[in-house]
Order: sequence, then C-alpha cells, then structure tokens
Amino acid sequence: MKTIKEYNLPIYNYLRKYAKEDINVFHMPGHKLSRGIPRELSDDVLKLDVTEIDGTDNLHYPEGIIKEAQELAARAFGADRTFFLVNGSTCGIQAAIMSVCTRGQKIIIGRDSHKSVVSGLILSGAKPIFVYPEYNSKFGIHEGITAQSIENALSMNPDAAAVLITRPNYYGICSDIKNIADTVHSYGKPLIVDEAHGAHLSFSPLLPPSANQYNADVVIQSAHKTLPAVTQGAYLHLNGPLIDIDKILFNLAMLQTSSPSYIVMTYLDIARELMQTEGIQRLKYLLDEINIFNGRVSEIGGYKVLSGKYLGINTIQDPTRLVLNVSRLGISGFQAEATLRAELSTQVEMADYENIVLITTIADKRRSFERLYESLSKLAQIPFDKDCIQQMEKKREFGEIQKPSDGFSVLSPYEAYAAQKEQKELKSCLGRICAGVITPYPPGIPILYPGEIIDGEKISYIEYIIDLGGTVNGVGNNNSVQVVK
Repeated sequence: MKTIKEYNLPIYNYLRKYAKEDINVFHMPGHKLSRGIPRELSDDVLKLDVTEIDGTDNLHYPEGIIKEAQELAARAFGADRTFFLVNGSTCGIQAAIMSVCTRGQKIIIGRDSHKSVVSGLILSGAKPIFVYPEYNSKFGIHEGITAQSIENALSMNPDAAAVLITRPNYYGICSDIKNIADTVHSYGKPLIVDEAHGAHLSFSPLLPPSANQYNADVVIQSAHKTLPAVTQGAYLHLNGPLIDIDKILFNLAMLQTSSPSYIVMTYLDIARELMQTEGIQRLKYLLDEINIFNGRVSEIGGYKVLSGKYLGINTIQDPTRLVLNVSRLGISGFQAEATLRAELSTQVEMADYENIVLITTIADKRRSFERLYESLSKLAQIPFDKDCIQQMEKKREFGEIQKPSDGFSVLSPYEAYAAQKEQKELKSCLGRICAGVITPYPPGIPILYPGEIIDGEKISYIEYIIDLGGTVNGVGNNNSVQVVK
C-alpha cells in the first residue's frame, strides 16, 4: 500500500503545503484555515459528510434538524424566514431574480452587481435597468447606490418588477439602506439585497446595519466570506409579504444540488451559534485591534486607509474591511499583492489598480495585525522600479475609465446568450455585441453584460487591467472574447 507521499494528489498536496507555510491570511473563508472555530468543532470534518437518512432531515423538504437550524438562523439574523444555501450566494441571487421576474420584465439593478446577477437575468429572461454607483476618485473605486438614483429609476420604470442592489460592496462600502428600502417599498416593489459581504453585520451595534433591519424583502449573505463557515455556505433571508415563498423554494430546489453537503450546512449552523453567543465580544475585540492597526499603518507613509472621511454623504464603510491605497508607493495594487505573497508571507483577498483589500473576521488576533504591520513596513521600503511609478502616473490618465459608463444594450442578456456566437480578438471587436460576461475577478463586477455594444473605452479598460497584472474573466487566449455572430 502506498504512503501518503506516494499518492499523486496535486490539490491536496498544495493546500497542505499552503496551510503549513504560516501565511498571514486576510482572505475568505472567514474561519481563516480553521483558526476561528474551536478545535473540537473543526476536527473530523469527514464524519459530518452524510446523506439524507433517518434523522438527518432533507434540505429541500426540511422537517427536523435542518428546519430547526434554519429557524434559529432566522431569529439570529432578524429575518422572517431563513434558508440554507449550499451552492453559495450565487444560487440565492439567481433564485431571487427568477422568483420576482418573468421573461421580458424589467428589474432595476445596481451596475456594480456581481456576475451571478447576469446568470440570474439569463435564467429569468428579465431585462436589466441599471443604476450606477457613485465614483470615489480618491481611491479609484465605486461607492454605493443612492436612494435618489433608485427613485429616479423607479419613476421612469414604474413597470419594473423589483430592485436589486449590492450592499456592502467588495470594499465594505454600505449604501443608505433605510432610505433605499423606504423608496422601493413606497412603489410597492420588493427589494433584493446582495449582502454577500455582510453576514456579520447583524451581530454588532458597532457595525453598519444589516438590510434585514430595514425589512429588505430578500437578503442573501455569504457566510463563508465573513463568518467562521466553509466555502459555499450562505443564507437567504426573507422579510415581509411581497415575495412568493413557494416560488423561492421551487427555484432553490431547482438550482441547488439534490445532494446538499452536510458539512456546509453544519458550519452554517456553527457560524450562527458562534456569532449569536460570542459575536458582540469578538467583533469588539476585532474592531479594537483594527483601530490600533489603522493608527500605526498611517505612520508608515505611502498608505491611505479607506474610512468614512473619504466617502460621500449617506455612505458608510464596514470597518472590518481593510482597504489600503498603495498608489503613493508608486506601484499598483496588483504588484503590492504579488510582493506581499511572494516575499512577505501575507495573502490579501484581492487587489485592484490602486488598492489592496483585506478581509478581517473574528478569527483574526493581535498577532495577525502585528505581522501585517511588519509586512507593510517592509513593502514600503522596497525600491520599486521607476517604470512602476511611470505606469501609475499613466494610469491616472485613465482614471475615469474606472467609472462605469452607460452600457448600450441592443439585446437582453438572454437574447445574447441564446444567439450564435464567435470568438474574436478584443482589438477587432469595436462595435460588436458582447455575447459573454467580461468581468475583472475579483471583484466579479462585469465590465460588459451580454447584449451590450463593445466600445473603445471598454476595450482600453480591459487591456489596461491586463497590462497591470489583473485577471479579466471572459477574455480568453490571445485576448479574445465572445461576440454575437
């Protein structure tokens, strides 16, 4: 019989190696390589991997332990009803869109929505009406959607079936959910909130409020992003009478696997219990450590920490999400991320043109922030090539490209999906109709939706991200993209 070292196991071997490297982890999942979960709850994971037998209940027809766990979650998160998702927030967003829209119906959507919204539009056949987030030129990022922009969209499209926004966004920026919810409900429409990055918000008064607090009709949260849960674990919360629960349940059963993971469900339950019983204290500890860290990192020089003073009116930031602008170091966020990983044993969650983004959770302790401070101090002392500084100065010329311009749609996402397609080099696609989803990943916000015209600005934007070292999903070999034939 072979020894473990003799087995050819590329995934297992790499992940074991990564876990042993003592990397300072500032990425999801929120348990941070099990550090946020008591050992007795994280050992023997495979013993939790069972199926629907007597006593284990059934996710799609819960009557026993799963029903009880979902009811406990609803009370903990302040929702009327809560359903466990084992296929991530993606299936929850898809199910929500399919439950409020039929083919050809309008739905008002934040342009900064995750790419899972695109698949929800294709599956439902709905037509998006976009509202655009505010742009923050100090950090080169998008802020939130305003209640006024929602009001304008609803007044111009009173036949829209619903409104869908993302809050918080990848940078932890939270729109004014109270006024947005009041505006949407004043039109008698349901509000869907992609709160994938905000599952922790319900558990501390020191954080921005969850959308559940203001009765958003559907709230989808990725537990694995900010709670001590495993990847693909998410919650779908329902509030109020505007959503057809039977439709939601039917769509979830259709979109989710018929063999749901009991490991994922178990850790959704564990995450809820840990946050419900210990969340206030552990989040306060985390925020105290972040405040100390923010004060120290500002003394290094070269870094700018995103906070409320840089944001617009009626917009707040989740302080557990660290966003550090590195442009004054003369490098891109992509270069900072790569250097931190290769030379300084630190892995951030994501990077963009100017910033690095770090996810902090209750799994993080003081030593994590001390190590991060040491790594950032060393990064600031590295004499980067002057070409990097020139590249960043050139990037400033393209700053407004980061602000999403109105996409000109000639086909609905479903129509573009159903059309015949061909693969063409990006440079030759000026004026063509995009057939796929073109998305920098992370954060997963589409530059181009299916059915939109590819213009010169978008081509320049995509090429610039790639030149800076970013990844753009939907762009294939030889910088080719799918277009309608």
